[in-house]
Amino acid sequence: MSAPPSTPPAGSGLESAPPPARPALSPSRAADFKQCPLKYRFRTIDRIPEPPSRQAVRGTVVHAVLEDLYALPAAERGPERAMTLAGPAWTRVAAERPESAQLLDGDVELEGFLDEVRALVRTYYRLEDPRGFDPQSCETRLEVELPDGAPLRGFVDRIDVAPTGELRVVDYKTGRAPNPNQETRALFQLKFYALMLLRTRGVVPTQLRLIYLADAQLLTYTPDEDELLRFERTLIALWDAVRTAGRTGDFPPNPSWLCDYCAYKSLCPAFDGTPPPYPGWPAGGESAAETFAESVSD
Repeated sequence: MSAPPSTPPAGSGLESAPPPARPALSPSRAADFKQCPLKYRFRTIDRIPEPPSRQAVRGTVVHAVLEDLYALPAAERGPERAMTLAGPAWTRVAAERPESAQLLDGDVELEGFLDEVRALVRTYYRLEDPRGFDPQSCETRLEVELPDGAPLRGFVDRIDVAPTGELRVVDYKTGRAPNPNQETRALFQLKFYALMLLRTRGVVPTQLRLIYLADAQLLTYTPDEDELLRFERTLIALWDAVRTAGRTGDFPPNPSWLCDYCAYKSLCPAFDGTPPPYPGWPAGGESAAETFAESVSD
């Protein structure tokens, strides 16, 4: 995860990360490139770390609680037991990423944060009863190389397989459900996973399910093989564009309203910033940090 990237200018608030991994397309990295090629470069090639946000860390802890919940026998997955998992999940996340702990000042603030986590987990019980089934897997890492060589990588929150063989892909979201004109964008991630399962297992998932915990909403979708193959062609074209940018070092910024929420704004030439020198397209192995980043963001 090639030569280490140059250190950003002093005062940028961003420090250089370890050398980058061999890039691959994950749902989040694909979305980065589509949104802003320069943001993709900073995250994937320069690997300039971003300050953690409370919302993102809370989402990571909720995911950890649900993963731990499904590791229990079905009969023990009641809501009372789930509430006890929040503290240990936070401890594990804070140990893996110590900078997360800096977001919370003292025990009182930590308890308030854990109450937010528990509230989202309680909402989960309004949408599914985890005592009624056993998933095939949780937090599953998928990797596949498409016919043209495009590498795909991702982490699936949950895969369910019915006794009759139907396959369901599930992703937890700690935010609110999108409005109808944003649903296609929301399903991009699950179509990505569905394509990888088609390529690795030869099976089209019967259902894609997004579970929104902030407002207790479900978004479900049934893909078909022709649709996934069209989606594959889209990803192949996107990867070609990424590789071209990687060879040339041309990752242009794409200013939008999202720039106000970007940790790299001070380095962006669209806002009079100066990016560090381009370190070149990486060809090394993958680091543990990259694995963690992919699992959290996807």
